[in-house]
Amino acid sequence: MAKDYYEALGVDKSATPEQIKSAYRKLAKQYHPDLNEGNEEAAQKFKEVNEAYQVLSDEKKRQQYDTFGSGAFDGSAGAGGNNQGGFQGFEGFDGFSDIFESFFGGGGRTRSYNGPQRGADIRVNLRIEFEEAAFGCKKEIQLARHETCEECAGTGAAKGASRKTCPQCNGSGQVKTQQQTMFGSFMNVATCPKCGGEGTVVDDPCTACKGKGTVSKSRKININVPAGIDDGQVLTMRSEGEAGKLGGGYGDLLIYITVRPHRLYVRQGYDLYVDMTVSMTQAALGASVDIPTLDGKKVRYKITEGTQPGTVFRLKNKGIKHLNREKYGDLYIKVILEVPKKLNDKQKRALTEFEEENKGTKNVFSKSRDIV
Repeated sequence: MAKDYYEALGVDKSATPEQIKSAYRKLAKQYHPDLNEGNEEAAQKFKEVNEAYQVLSDEKKRQQYDTFGSGAFDGSAGAGGNNQGGFQGFEGFDGFSDIFESFFGGGGRTRSYNGPQRGADIRVNLRIEFEEAAFGCKKEIQLARHETCEECAGTGAAKGASRKTCPQCNGSGQVKTQQQTMFGSFMNVATCPKCGGEGTVVDDPCTACKGKGTVSKSRKININVPAGIDDGQVLTMRSEGEAGKLGGGYGDLLIYITVRPHRLYVRQGYDLYVDMTVSMTQAALGASVDIPTLDGKKVRYKITEGTQPGTVFRLKNKGIKHLNREKYGDLYIKVILEVPKKLNDKQKRALTEFEEENKGTKNVFSKSRDIV
């Protein structure tokens, strides 16, 4: 099937070499396998982007492509002859690491496969109560992870044996094959199939880990959740992730926090908000009320005479403790007026008399706004 290399890079047919190079840099970085581990779709896109750039960045190949299309490189067009080699090297994306590295800091050298490799991070989700987030808590989780094999100290070799340089790649972790085509010579670089890119092999593997250098274990991990943590935040425990390879360090344990809502309080940053219902009498005459705080203690507060519905008052330092700081947010209380639904005759008469004495009072309208 014909391939549109210009479309693959997202450029017009009239694009300059600089525009083609810029488009390639952006897409290669976006779809590079190191940034999209396990994503087959990204790997395929990375291969297509590299294939397109390999052609369009070369003036001669681009001219051939513009004349014959992609068939010029797979032997299907009238460019002449059978192209046995063609661009078969595009079947894997490892061969383009030299291009990628030259753009993003590698200085044109092929990337190293056989050095120490840091272990992968592990992600877990932890759900805690509102109070646990506010005051901090200790949690214990059960975790399955790969750890360095104690039997071989991570070498993968049996006692008395050692790892040896891979005879197929001579320790580079890569194998190169050169292909001759009617359009020139092409070099394909791929991960060594014998050592898996590590550059070394084990003739006598460790029986405990079967030569892998790591074993799967279940661990109990103690987590100190700090006071003030909020929903959606992430705790990082260094070196509690997967074991590395070839002497590489452990990855990290990433703990994603979910906080259950409180039945009474709403949190905004480090401040707390709560609604308090008062009677008409309390609002009109004033009253002393007990305000519950998050720590379970009550604060005595004086509601002033004539307090209006929607009034908000503040209790300083009665909110959430700031994360890793000796500072606290505030507690905001919004007054909600409770209007009685059922009145007896005596109460009705009293309210009617009160209304008669306030006949001169007019209704006042203003723009509605939410204070909190």
